[in-house]
Amino acid sequence: MNSAGQARRGWMASGEPWIWLNAAAVGVSISAVLGLLMLIGAQGLAHFWPAAVQEVNVAGRDAPLLGEWVDHETVPLHQFLEANPGVQGEGLGEFVERRLLKTGNRREAPPDFRWINAHDIVTQASPIDALVIERTEWGNVYGQLQWVRFDGETTTNEAFTVLKRGLERATTLRDEIAAIESGIIKTINSELERLRLERRRAALRGGASGASSSGLDAREAELTVRYAAAESRLRDRQQALRRDVFSVRLADGTTTEINFGDALRAWQPNTMGIGAKLAHYGQSLWIFLSDPPREANTEGGIFPAIFGTVMMVLLMSVLVTPFGVIAAVYLREYARQGAFVRLIRIAVNNLAGVPSIVYGVFGLGFFVYFVGGAIDELLFPEALPAPTFGTPGLLWASLTLALLTVPVVIVSTEEGLARIPRAIREGSLALGATKAETLFRVMLPMASPSILTGVILAIARAAGEVAPLMLVGVVKLAPTLPLDGDFPFLHLDRKFMHLGFHIYDVGFQSPNVEAARPLVYATALLLVLIIIVLNLTAIMLRNRLEARYKSLEG
Repeated sequence: MNSAGQARRGWMASGEPWIWLNAAAVGVSISAVLGLLMLIGAQGLAHFWPAAVQEVNVAGRDAPLLGEWVDHETVPLHQFLEANPGVQGEGLGEFVERRLLKTGNRREAPPDFRWINAHDIVTQASPIDALVIERTEWGNVYGQLQWVRFDGETTTNEAFTVLKRGLERATTLRDEIAAIESGIIKTINSELERLRLERRRAALRGGASGASSSGLDAREAELTVRYAAAESRLRDRQQALRRDVFSVRLADGTTTEINFGDALRAWQPNTMGIGAKLAHYGQSLWIFLSDPPREANTEGGIFPAIFGTVMMVLLMSVLVTPFGVIAAVYLREYARQGAFVRLIRIAVNNLAGVPSIVYGVFGLGFFVYFVGGAIDELLFPEALPAPTFGTPGLLWASLTLALLTVPVVIVSTEEGLARIPRAIREGSLALGATKAETLFRVMLPMASPSILTGVILAIARAAGEVAPLMLVGVVKLAPTLPLDGDFPFLHLDRKFMHLGFHIYDVGFQSPNVEAARPLVYATALLLVLIIIVLNLTAIMLRNRLEARYKSLEG
């Protein structure tokens, strides 16, 4: 017994139990991350698969329901009876299954999601001719195609083929309309706004000369003529888009006519093979990644949010890196070590723990109202009282997040500089290099792995922040991207969309919770993948730089 106790004490003293505990903790963490990604991926990515359309006859309903199963749940019998006081519980068993059917047709026969008790389902079938129409508004339509009126002819035979051809033509017209609106019309509107501001600027300076005023009038007249021509072209395409219609018979027997301009895609999932379903799945996933959102962010894609997130992170990186590195170099290499420097380091470490919403309030008060207001008064007086930079925008959001993440860069850079052997510094100075040359050609390159790690960690944190961005630039829906073809091309004063805020908005502010739920999972998965890629990139680059400078440290 004594020898066994000594063996246990020796085993504990060897440190091996802590190695196993550490390995177990790492294993649990990895399993939790993988489980989280699998859950989010399964819930989000399954939304884009073309599910079979079912015709369901339910007890107590005269007309069948047509739609696709999207969810199910099992509830205890007592809970089910409490929620349905008029229902008898004989023969239902200990648990009751409920299924969620997406019936669509929100405009014709709301609601578009219905919970159905499994024991109330009389029959269900998969009609071969079941049709799904994705609309620009009001969600999907489920029914059977009756006829198509395209190019002045009404077709009932091979109507689905004609419908596909009409939808392709509608897509072409819609692209042309978007090109006119975002091209020449947007350019003309920008020019007219510049003329208005130029007139106001001249008025503030004491009035414009006659020649200058007549030149502005001539330019405005020319732009007005061009705008009328562009508007005529736009109107012609809009009329062509609204010209053709098709009819769909709904599950309750009624029919509805849908304009081609209101429809985006059509498919018959019950006749699609695995190849066609994979193609449809890829198309749906690409639409999600490349299109702007619709229907209060519950339909369409999230490209503006992806673009805004990446653009903000890039600007934040450009701003935070020099400030963080310069501060760390001063504290480590130039500042006289003492109580004051120790106090600064304590303040930097404490800044890393300040709640992010506090940074948002500071950014709103200092950057937006104080700095932005001063810029407007100095550089854009003709636009007042409408603010230019004195309102939340991309620049202020990037600066706020740079301020939030700069402690991470400072601490990481200081640690990298502290790990460099003193002999390398002294050897460089002994060979005749100045302190600045030693810093820029020896010290900073050797500390670059730590600097890069700090920057990427800052990027990963900034990509997931939401609270401060709600105050300094992020909006639910931004009509235009902050980067376009108009000078100065990158518009730092514009508001933008962000993946983190998009998740919050769709998950908690959406008027249609069931429709928004899969998009929340899909967007969350995309944001997590972006952060994982950033961290993996940091690890790879850090390892490469460490291997490059390892011989110098040795």
